[in-house]
Amino acid sequence: MVSTYAHNSSMRDRIERVTRDLEEISNILSIHVSPLRTGRLRRFFTEELASLRSEPFDAYDQESKVDYLLLQNYLERRLRTLVLNTERDERARPLLPFAAALVDLCESRAAVRPLVPKDTAQVLSQTQKCVSRGKKTIDALREHLKEWFGFYKGYDPLFDWWVVHPYGVVDSSLESLSSTIREKLVGIKPGDEDAIVGEPIGRGALLLELHTEMIPYTPEEILAIGEREFDWCIAEMKHASNAMGFGDDWKQALEEVKNDYVEPGNQTQLVRDLAREAIAFVENHNLVTVPSIAKETWQMFMMSPEKQKTNPFFLGGDSIIVSYPTDTMDHERKMMSMRGNNIHFSRATVFHELIPGHRLQFYMTSRYRSYRQLFHTPFWIEGWSLYWEMILWDDPRFQKTSHNRIGILFWRLHRCARIIFSVNFHLGRMTAQECIDLLVDQVGHERATAEGEVRRSLAGDYSPLYQAGYMLGALQISALRREIVDTGVVAEIDFHDRFLKENGMPIELVRALMEEIPLSRDYSPSWRFYQL
Repeated sequence: MVSTYAHNSSMRDRIERVTRDLEEISNILSIHVSPLRTGRLRRFFTEELASLRSEPFDAYDQESKVDYLLLQNYLERRLRTLVLNTERDERARPLLPFAAALVDLCESRAAVRPLVPKDTAQVLSQTQKCVSRGKKTIDALREHLKEWFGFYKGYDPLFDWWVVHPYGVVDSSLESLSSTIREKLVGIKPGDEDAIVGEPIGRGALLLELHTEMIPYTPEEILAIGEREFDWCIAEMKHASNAMGFGDDWKQALEEVKNDYVEPGNQTQLVRDLAREAIAFVENHNLVTVPSIAKETWQMFMMSPEKQKTNPFFLGGDSIIVSYPTDTMDHERKMMSMRGNNIHFSRATVFHELIPGHRLQFYMTSRYRSYRQLFHTPFWIEGWSLYWEMILWDDPRFQKTSHNRIGILFWRLHRCARIIFSVNFHLGRMTAQECIDLLVDQVGHERATAEGEVRRSLAGDYSPLYQAGYMLGALQISALRREIVDTGVVAEIDFHDRFLKENGMPIELVRALMEEIPLSRDYSPSWRFYQL
């Protein structure tokens, strides 16, 4: 008879091995449009799923059952994504008739296959002819080809003699083709580095993403949640606006709040003081355990003007990265940056990005069940930080002026709008410009910060549901809190500490752990955490 400990250890070992094996495959086969890479990953995911399903699920304890479901969910998602990406690559293939030859050159280098410089020169010459007859793929191929060229140049004298000239011609042609596609097909004018480009994934793909995140709602229901929470925020905005003497004109109250900013050079001191306030509050009221190293070793950095185009507000994690004007910005952008990072917006942001938000979260996830970082989800990561904004809103012990309330509500309204614009965009109902207009006209964003927000959301660097994950994740954690803290099952600090120590996963599985909900290997999400 195999012990429960052995089963527990085997699941953790399996996840750690899968993580490392996947890193190895991805490093050696790094070209995303490569059929060799696609085939190897498909075989890896398929074999791992078959092996996993042979495991004795019913013999596991609850932690290992959750690990099993997390890994199964992850492998199935990666397989589905692989299929979708292959279909998209096939649609782009007519634009890239030369891609296969260049991929083969780069992969031959990785495999250290013998190189015949004369034949290589012929391949590049033929490629140049094809080029003269998609944007991201071309740019990626240029980078891989640059690495390939750098590997041989100067080492093999015959390579230099045969290849330097045709390589330069091909690189120039690829750059030209990239610019042509960007301008003629995508519609971005030369020199326009601020254009926003995104690709809607459609309702079917959204449903798959929701299932993977264990959110048992349709895209239309997710929109309804966002809209209902949006309306709540507007009502609360009006209450705060009335307290400030502006009646129901909350946008005028918001303008006053935006203009309450610190002078250039003082933002770092403001952030430092707000961080100290946040740490003192959660410790004094015994809300969550804050290890001394976590509060002693965080750092602060400034956001570059270029990065502020996609991250107009603060970023957090192991450190906090502060957005504020620099001397290279024009006057209009300086003012928008200061107004968009005013004192009252910053107060909520610091709680979100540092402690008890992302800083504490990152500290704990690197020390407790760190193997589960493979399964991180925005619903757990971003949901946790927004959940704390909700806690501070509800807790009367946390002092809030009407100006502070407007600042807190702005971010909450912003997260509701993220659901509305991101889901509508992926359903094909809103354009990028309409997303920007929503943030400016209905939330009260500065136009520059709205553009940065939409650019970051739609560029493809984040999962389609990432922006919805903030509010939906926070609502899930709040619902779980009501089930086990408000009913007296566990103390508040114990709830928060365990949530962090279990590490990242869909929150429905956090609930299964905390409430010992029976699980099966074919478990399907069913928790309706929000009543519509």
